Amino acid sequence: MKGFKYEDTVNRWGVFEAELMGPDEGNPFTEQSVHGVFNSSEETVECEGFYDGDGIYRIRFMPSFEGMYFFEITSTFTDKKTGSFFVLPARERNHGPVRIKDTWHMVYEDGTPYYSIGTTCYVWIHQPDELIEKTLQTLSKSAFNKIRMCIFPKHYDYNLGEPRSYPYEGTPVDSANITRENFGEYTGKTEGNSWDFERFHTPHFRHLEKCICELEKLGIEADLILMHPYDRWGFSCMGPEDDDRYLKYVTARFSAFHNVWWSLANEYDMMPAKTLDDWERFAGIICDNDPYQHMCSIHNCLRHYDYCRPWITHCSLQRNDLYKSSELVDEWREKYQKPVVMDELGYEGDIQHGWGNLTGEEMLRRFWEAACRGGYPGHGETYLHEKDILWWSHGGELHGESHKRFAFLLEILKQTPGSGLMPYPGIWDEICAVPQETVRREGVKDYYLFYYSFMRPSFREFYFDDDSQWSVRVLDTWNMTIEDRGIFRGKFRIELPARQYMAIQIRKVEG
Repeated sequence: MKGFKYEDTVNRWGVFEAELMGPDEGNPFTEQSVHGVFNSSEETVECEGFYDGDGIYRIRFMPSFEGMYFFEITSTFTDKKTGSFFVLPARERNHGPVRIKDTWHMVYEDGTPYYSIGTTCYVWIHQPDELIEKTLQTLSKSAFNKIRMCIFPKHYDYNLGEPRSYPYEGTPVDSANITRENFGEYTGKTEGNSWDFERFHTPHFRHLEKCICELEKLGIEADLILMHPYDRWGFSCMGPEDDDRYLKYVTARFSAFHNVWWSLANEYDMMPAKTLDDWERFAGIICDNDPYQHMCSIHNCLRHYDYCRPWITHCSLQRNDLYKSSELVDEWREKYQKPVVMDELGYEGDIQHGWGNLTGEEMLRRFWEAACRGGYPGHGETYLHEKDILWWSHGGELHGESHKRFAFLLEILKQTPGSGLMPYPGIWDEICAVPQETVRREGVKDYYLFYYSFMRPSFREFYFDDDSQWSVRVLDTWNMTIEDRGIFRGKFRIELPARQYMAIQIRKVEG
């Protein structure tokens, strides 16, 4: 059909896309619209399309089931379009969107447990192609399965240059005189920018979705930060109509990607131009325009949001104490009754900021402690670089030590029976985790994971009952070694090397 095309097959949890040709005069972003209804024997989904420049309109849909689908697409500029397509089985590594499981944990839609091992690279997508490719190569060799990233460019220490593109048509303030010494003078300043907030710069968004697709190939969730305060271009203080238009546009463009998460803001409480009513309105727009109900949260600086709000799927937390971070996961689990994702535990590095100079050992300790307390830790790295290329902002290469050891933790987490771990109460002098599914069972559990953090006992004694047999393994979480200690019954003693960062894994032997 002239001016209308689509593929007649798509994989489950893939992206079906229909392309329509239409008017490019006037302002298609505000004057035209596209709406679709997609149905099969299993589901009916409605979603919105978007303008992609050069007279091209697109509408995207993510099918959740295999089999035949039918669609009906209406628009303001052409006659109704109908058709059908067939949904094939999901591609390898595509387990569907991430969902909530057992209140505090997560699972892919096909039932595969998801243990979040995240990292932060705020503006990696805004870098030159060579650096972006280096970032993807680094990610491909890592254990990371989630990455936090900004749609808008960022203005902050070590990140003073211009991005490769902007989200709106227009021109930015001249940044030639910005230095590390005076960059704060430009923060929040909007003078000198000339943006048309009614016209999106479509190459910016096409590049972003290309990066989302590259992450999908690596099995990585794209945690999209929709707004943030570190801004000299005026994007953090747009008016309500501009904010709402932006949120509707990004949900129309990106909702059909199964690996997308929504983060309404990074450090929402540092954005004085937005009120709590604004954030609640934004959440409503996201929920109303995302038919797949992707993971959705909002990130704090000094003050937690009310993570009990029904639209929030998980807590996206930054530690707000100089020392304590993972130690508070138990408290936040109980308070909010949602998965606790510690997106900022602090960063491994050596910059001047107190949040950005942890040792690799301390970062890894926080990871293990958060996981054993039933949470999900997030990584960042901020080592000084002669060209100011810091992973936390730009991506590129990792220079630290903690990231090398996350695959070992992830492998241990995957051995957890059921959906995930929970802290085992009643033990005060060691960190103990048991499977979440055993919380309602009284008495002896079938699986224990003990973590000794910066403590270094030379032995520990255990007693569960007189009859059960227990398989014991000693884990060195820093050196990534596993020592099988054999089978024990009754009261037994496990010798340890009196080193920090040791763990003991104890599993009941059946039969």
